[in-house]
Amino acid sequence: MVGGHSLSRSVLLLAAVTAASESGLRVVFLTHTQIQSLPVALQRRVPTVTPDALKKIKFCYPRTLQELLVQVAGLHESLPHSPPALIIVDGLEHYLCAPAAASSSAFNTSEQSSAAHLSALLCDTASFLTQRSKKQGSPHTLCRLVASFQPQGHTEPKGGESSAYPVLDVLDRYFQVRCTLDQDSSYESTMVRKRKKSIHFMSGGFCYYLMD
Repeated sequence: MVGGHSLSRSVLLLAAVTAASESGLRVVFLTHTQIQSLPVALQRRVPTVTPDALKKIKFCYPRTLQELLVQVAGLHESLPHSPPALIIVDGLEHYLCAPAAASSSAFNTSEQSSAAHLSALLCDTASFLTQRSKKQGSPHTLCRLVASFQPQGHTEPKGGESSAYPVLDVLDRYFQVRCTLDQDSSYESTMVRKRKKSIHFMSGGFCYYLMD
């Protein structure tokens, strides 16, 4: 990612907190490292957040790709009566990308296969939860999906060039929109865009999301 991962996580947390506190949505936030507290900057931007709103956010901490797959596949069982309206996955690179030293074509193929498997499962799960919410008569029937990805040393390819990261190409096939993040944009611009119902997260890497 071009920029700090902490900023990317802060923006994803902003999306989760805003969805829970302002829209009353249930959120599942999956990340590989535990979140001890909300960033101070985020607390300043969302001063009205309450403990009840935070209870609408379920934090999960899968450490490996296999754990992430199991937890995503089990969302419909773990939350049968209150399906989430927003699923956030922080840091897909931690689950999909092999160490830098492992740059052989075999590893790259494995990464692409894993990316396809995980992406398909995420999209299928969001679709399934949307259908379940409709059957239950929930006021928030659409389950949205947001996932961030931070490739090391990434530079945007020029027009006509293929991505230097094949995993990105795989993600593009499954997700409707790729949003390139702007490190210089502020929380205010993020909030303005969010209120336009088009969540463009501003940071220093990539953010993938599904829109209605």
